[in-house]
Amino acid sequence: MVERFLQAIEREISGLHEAAYLLAGFVFASQLLALVRDRLLARSFGASADLDVYYAAFRIPDFLYITLASLVASAVLIPFITQKLEHKGEAERFFNSIFTLFFCCMVLVSIIVFFAMPFLARFVAPGLSGESQAELVGLSRIILLSPILLGLSGLFASVTQSLRRFFVYAISPVLYNIGIIIGIIFFYPTLGLSGLAYGVVLGALLHMLIQIPVLLRNNFVPRFTVAIQWREIGQVFSVSLPRAITLSAHHLTLFVLIALASLMEEGSIAIFNFSFNLQSVPLAIIGVSYSVAAFPTLSRLFTNGDRNAFGGQMVTAIRHIIFWSMPVLVLFIVLRAQIVRTILGTGAFDWADTRLTAAALALFVVSVLGQSLMLIFVRGYYAAGRTMKPLIINACASAGIIATAFALTKIFSTSAHFQYFLEALFRVEELPGTLVIVLPLAFSIGVLINAVVLWVYFEKDFSLSLSGVFLTLRQSFYAAVLAGFVAYQSLNALDDVFDLDTFLGIALQGLISGILGIAAWALVLVLMKNKEIHEIGQSLHGRFWQAKPVAPDQGEL
Repeated sequence: MVERFLQAIEREISGLHEAAYLLAGFVFASQLLALVRDRLLARSFGASADLDVYYAAFRIPDFLYITLASLVASAVLIPFITQKLEHKGEAERFFNSIFTLFFCCMVLVSIIVFFAMPFLARFVAPGLSGESQAELVGLSRIILLSPILLGLSGLFASVTQSLRRFFVYAISPVLYNIGIIIGIIFFYPTLGLSGLAYGVVLGALLHMLIQIPVLLRNNFVPRFTVAIQWREIGQVFSVSLPRAITLSAHHLTLFVLIALASLMEEGSIAIFNFSFNLQSVPLAIIGVSYSVAAFPTLSRLFTNGDRNAFGGQMVTAIRHIIFWSMPVLVLFIVLRAQIVRTILGTGAFDWADTRLTAAALALFVVSVLGQSLMLIFVRGYYAAGRTMKPLIINACASAGIIATAFALTKIFSTSAHFQYFLEALFRVEELPGTLVIVLPLAFSIGVLINAVVLWVYFEKDFSLSLSGVFLTLRQSFYAAVLAGFVAYQSLNALDDVFDLDTFLGIALQGLISGILGIAAWALVLVLMKNKEIHEIGQSLHGRFWQAKPVAPDQGEL
């Protein structure tokens, strides 16, 4: 059994769509577990001060992870490792140098941050009370272990992805969420809020451990070394430093938005995070899956000088990202209340929490297509070793989001007309704490502008015409609008069919309406002879139903 499992995670996967669909499948499983995680948290805490503390406790560890671990992330290392795989000894020496330097730096910085946490926590959530601030410090210190473990996992993943072992990479987030769920169910009842933090650490440990078998079976065992290859380390950092700053700017944006939320009504941080996590489901399934699956091929094509194939791969990924994002965007907006109530509406999470979270979700999900396109454009730049341009664009966009958030907060608080417009648009009039919805609005405005700017510069920098994707954009938009109309009408028609005061009634209303909307979307695309839906049908048939499957009887995550 163990041998079969090891052979399964060893399977090499080629082809953009097969890799993307494998990743999407496991990302979907991971996101389902993430939704289970959030439902458990919502049931136990609702949108409360305790949950505000828990979510705020991630900010400093996450920022540390992004700042340091992104220096040696797979998106940076894959091009280097891909070039060196022809000479195994050279690849191993390079890998050991990176491992040694990263581990030592990460541990040292984590120790410093551990002792500085009482000071740093004041900036994370300045609106929290003194008792909550103390809890925030304790949870943040425990979660500090996760950046080290996840950073090592990301380093190991650069090898597994270079070897095209996407199964391992795909299953890691599943294990991460399993660890967190274990913390909620088993650790929290005995350890309190600290138990939630220990669950996060367990998840990070599992995320890292699953990478080890592939490294061992391919003789990439991480070893400490004093023979650091400083010249090559310098090359890596010259590429990764702009990327690290780019990602740090994004997380600094979330840092500021969380700090603003802490100054609002109690539970605003929880509302912000719940809605952000929900919109991350389609983002992870679509944008992350395609960008991760495409990246090794993009790196190889650019390294080999095949610019035409590089451009073709980018266009294909962009077309399919647009194709999938449009219906998801529209259906999430139409079905937002059903989605939130079905997933989170239990226990302490009441109807007021549901309405606010649904409004924030609708505003976040507007930018899902923009976020997905940003991921593939940035990966395209990284594959070409050009990291400065996305750094400048994303840093400016992050500054714009922060400025917009402050401006909208001020306008919402002083303009009764603007406040009434937003509250009436999302049907949250008379609810306390509606100020929080300006934060996702500011985020989406900045992201959409960022995506457009990246699109324009990518075309210019790579002499690549992306005009061919506009047909996909038009067809998918028309079909998505019809899907939204059908889903909306179905909601109204089913109002009197199901008992909407029950979980089952809300779930069935949303599920049936969504299915009818998707059916309308697919039918319109077929009638329009859409290219993408034809390619997907061919890919699913040729790659999965006829190709060798990942199955136990092959003797092989």
